[in-house]
Amino acid sequence: MTSAKSSETSPSEATAAGSNPFFSASELPYGLPPFARIRHEHFLPAFERGIAEQLAEVAAIGDRPEPPTFENTVVALERSGAVLRRVSAVFFNKTNADTDEATQELEAEIVPRLAAHEDALLLDPALFARLEALHEGRAGLGLDGEQLRLLERRHAERVRAGARLGPEQQRRLRELNAEIAVLCTDFRRNLRADTAAAALVVERAEELAGLPDDAIATAAENARSLGHHGAFALSLLNFTNQPQLAALTDPALRERLLAASMARGSAANGAVAVSVARLRAERAALLGHPSHASWQVADQTAKTTGAVEEMFGKLIGPALANAEREGAALAAAAGVPEVGAADWQFHAERVRRQRYDLDAAALRPYLELEAVLRDGVFHAATLVYGITFTERPDLVAYHPDARVFEVHDADGGPLGLYVGDFHARESKRGGAWMNELVTQSHLLGERPVVVNNLNIAKPAAGEPVLLNWSEVTTLFHEFGHALHGLFSDVRYPMLAGTEVPRDFVEFPSQVNEMWAEWPEVLARYARHHRTGEPMPPELPARLREAERFGEGFGSVEHLAAAVLDWSWHTLSADELPTADGVAAFEAAALGRHGLAHPAIPPRYRTGYFAHVFGGGYAAGYYGYRWAEVLDADTVRWFHENGRTVRESGEIFRRELLSRGNSVDPMAAFRAVLGRDPDFGPLLERRGAVAAAAS
Repeated sequence: MTSAKSSETSPSEATAAGSNPFFSASELPYGLPPFARIRHEHFLPAFERGIAEQLAEVAAIGDRPEPPTFENTVVALERSGAVLRRVSAVFFNKTNADTDEATQELEAEIVPRLAAHEDALLLDPALFARLEALHEGRAGLGLDGEQLRLLERRHAERVRAGARLGPEQQRRLRELNAEIAVLCTDFRRNLRADTAAAALVVERAEELAGLPDDAIATAAENARSLGHHGAFALSLLNFTNQPQLAALTDPALRERLLAASMARGSAANGAVAVSVARLRAERAALLGHPSHASWQVADQTAKTTGAVEEMFGKLIGPALANAEREGAALAAAAGVPEVGAADWQFHAERVRRQRYDLDAAALRPYLELEAVLRDGVFHAATLVYGITFTERPDLVAYHPDARVFEVHDADGGPLGLYVGDFHARESKRGGAWMNELVTQSHLLGERPVVVNNLNIAKPAAGEPVLLNWSEVTTLFHEFGHALHGLFSDVRYPMLAGTEVPRDFVEFPSQVNEMWAEWPEVLARYARHHRTGEPMPPELPARLREAERFGEGFGSVEHLAAAVLDWSWHTLSADELPTADGVAAFEAAALGRHGLAHPAIPPRYRTGYFAHVFGGGYAAGYYGYRWAEVLDADTVRWFHENGRTVRESGEIFRRELLSRGNSVDPMAAFRAVLGRDPDFGPLLERRGAVAAAAS
């Protein structure tokens, strides 16, 4: 016997519905999405069903006749949207890591619909009324700490989103959110195309003099994959200063490479960035804030724009002084009055060789990807936290390059899955990042499935993948994010893992970078890829000294990007420039903060600042430096607290990494260190303390 509903469904529709892998929970280990079954045609129906189902679920919560309770309102909201969660996780992983034209077309279609859906959830009056009532009476509900945190966060996100605005204001707010979502998608698409088109193609290997042989071979393979057979291609990484600038001996080629990097997005994305900034400023005003930065930072650990600007004030002066000393040393060594932007890294590398007897290229044979991953990153996690890793070739990921590892806890129990996708390809956006395919939640019975993406150039078949030191630290950094997701031990998905304030989320990942240099870890993975000989024992110490020499440059380029982001988002809409005034706006912003250094361009300029105009870091890029205060202090704690590494790791995991946003993040920090953060370790790391004493 068939129901009336099923009799109205055509056989083809029934087949499509039954075969869509997003319509039911995955039966694979840890809920890993069934990538072998997922096809492009599954995405749109899953998004449409997921949106419709969650709207119906939220409407049912709001329509309940009985008074609101934590269970029938807050927990019910946490349970809603299962189909939408599944399809969104897979689709947006694909848009970043393995996109194509069809995916980009669907992204352009679905992003504004998702923005409208989010507004529908956040601004639903019946649901908000129930949350408001619970929030007002929260002291008498008998909630434990995590329940209270969830209620407060669900209520706060709606107040911040405009739930208390009038109907006409909410109508305009919805329009603004949809326009911003579309423009950010446009920005990412433009940047992806511009970055691919800006790959520097050279015809002869001799032009690449200075690059190691394996890097030249990789450039040849890259050119072949891009259709330039017989040539060599240097594809651009997402930031300004490309790593090849430190090695290329041809000054003209260095100039071309830096110019190509800095020109990305200037034509296509200047107008987009201005429009995004204007719309964000208008939205902030609608929500009662003088700027987007004011609105954004109120929900971060910094809390006020004044606190962020105070941080800038503490860091910019010492960073500039340090950079000036470095620049003078480079000019003296090169025998020139001053060193230009395209030549800074080249001469810095030579000064490091002279001062510290260290050739960065000489490190590469000791830094082979597989060894860094297994004997470095994984071994450090075992050393500090007791967890172990087993590769699962039987589990299919979303791309042949992506590898799946099962993670087990110290007692052998299951923890989650780690997916490593380390190589660059045309279908992947630039940069490095972590995301989740499944978010940990005791409520939903889900263990974490986390992904790390890097953009390491892929050599010809059979050749080793040799890393530079920056790529090593990036792998450790991104794995720190992965640990934050893997160690999550909370009930509610909204509070899990990396769902913490933006200016806190980089803190655990930056702490994890310390293990790259930890003697026991370094000695294990830093071995010659052919002979197995350990890296000469004097090299790590020289490396640390040499890295310190570049702290001034690194601090200035990063702070310059942070103040560009800040400048775009601390103004009202009528104070922002027109599309043809982007370059002048950048120059004025850097000059205002004393960061208009002719030889140190910002790590990102507006046209390719995807963190800010294509992602979630708007008025939040300062968070890397804010989190580094916590990171440097915590690294010192690991060194000096008198406990073993394993004991310290358990404290850091238990009190902070496992808690996600189920407690106030700064309270978690204090639970580890026993006090508020201290600026001193960061200033010492960045060379400011030593400089002041000299």
